[in-house]
Amino acid sequence: MAAYEAALLVAGIAIFGAVVLPRVLSDKPLSFPLIYVAAGVVLFSLPLGVEIPDPVRHGDLAERLTEFVVIIALMGAGLKLDRPFDWRAWSSTWRLLGITMPLSMVAAALLGWGVLGTLLPTAVLLGAVVAPTDPVLASDVQATAPTEAVDEEIEPEEQEGEVRFALTSEAGLNDGLAFPFTHLAIATAAAAGTTSLDWLGEWFLVHFLYEIVVGVVMGYLAGQLLARVIFSESVTTQLGKVMEGAEALAVTLVTYGATELVHGYGFIAVFVAALELRHYEWEHEYYVALHDYAVMVERIVMATVLVLFGGAIAGGLLARLTLLDVAVGLALVLVVRPVAGVVGLLGTSMPWSERLVVASFGIRGIGSFYYLAFALNEASFGEMELLVAADKLWALVGFVVLASIVVHGISANWVMDALDRTRRDDPASGEVAETVDPESS
Repeated sequence: MAAYEAALLVAGIAIFGAVVLPRVLSDKPLSFPLIYVAAGVVLFSLPLGVEIPDPVRHGDLAERLTEFVVIIALMGAGLKLDRPFDWRAWSSTWRLLGITMPLSMVAAALLGWGVLGTLLPTAVLLGAVVAPTDPVLASDVQATAPTEAVDEEIEPEEQEGEVRFALTSEAGLNDGLAFPFTHLAIATAAAAGTTSLDWLGEWFLVHFLYEIVVGVVMGYLAGQLLARVIFSESVTTQLGKVMEGAEALAVTLVTYGATELVHGYGFIAVFVAALELRHYEWEHEYYVALHDYAVMVERIVMATVLVLFGGAIAGGLLARLTLLDVAVGLALVLVVRPVAGVVGLLGTSMPWSERLVVASFGIRGIGSFYYLAFALNEASFGEMELLVAADKLWALVGFVVLASIVVHGISANWVMDALDRTRRDDPASGEVAETVDPESS
């Protein structure tokens, strides 16, 4: 079988599975990402003549594929959030970003440096790569599709479940906030052997301060401008009805591209633009079309990426893992994030059962692949120690993502269903229970 035709076959199976599996298995407690990865392992183990995916050799392709699926997932995540923005209502988000995320990065870096014996820049990169909560693989624990009636006078926690809101908003923002620390790893590698700390000031002013601010501003402006265009006219033509919701993809690409051109963080800009779209006119049924289109594109590309991930595993992606690497990887998923999450949520009014769920479901996924591919593609001979560690880093990060897919994928439906039942049975909780649309999985 020719390689091109075989590649089309694999891509077709991945897309078909993304469309059909949620319908066929909607009532089964199964993890669709886990099924896609397993399918990739099987497909690429067959003698189809298809080249085995290798993110080390094809770093550019790995970066671009994962970049696209993350930005479209960020658009979908932003459109899910029905909670009006204010500092108090989003307090759980700020805690997860300001406390949990830094603690997770520091702990991961210390494990890399102190336990695995990596050099400092590699340890910093490991911390940045595994820090973000993935917006792509977390549909079972995220907020559901936008509603058509939002009352800004209702208490925020009554508008939607706090667990789903916290995990969705965290995933939407911390994907972009991992960027400065990825740049920090590259800068640390480039500065190896020097005594000057001038590079640290440049990193803070450019990669931390400037690019975050530009990302927020560009997202706000793009969301405001494009919302006025989208909601200015009703859809009346047949062609317009066929294309309903496609603006979500257009807004994603325009916002991301424009922000990156002025050297801001496009991930942050896309999520902020999605929030501005959602908040522009609360009661409008077209938000559902925008959300559904974004989710459809996200699911198709996600399935393709996960099948390729399975193929990379079949090709030996994890072959360089040692028992110590496995122990560190499991610690990152089962210990570091849950402990950091609990610490970040100390002092909140959230019940302990909900704090534990939020703390435990910091799912690692495609965003981690993107950051690793980005860092290794950006690294040059000046940052040779990162390039030397590429195979090891891909093996470790691949294992962390696989462990997260297995652990969180198997437990997510059961845990969230139990939590929803508890909230329904407890009127004192004051929250409106949300149900998970199986089609969104």
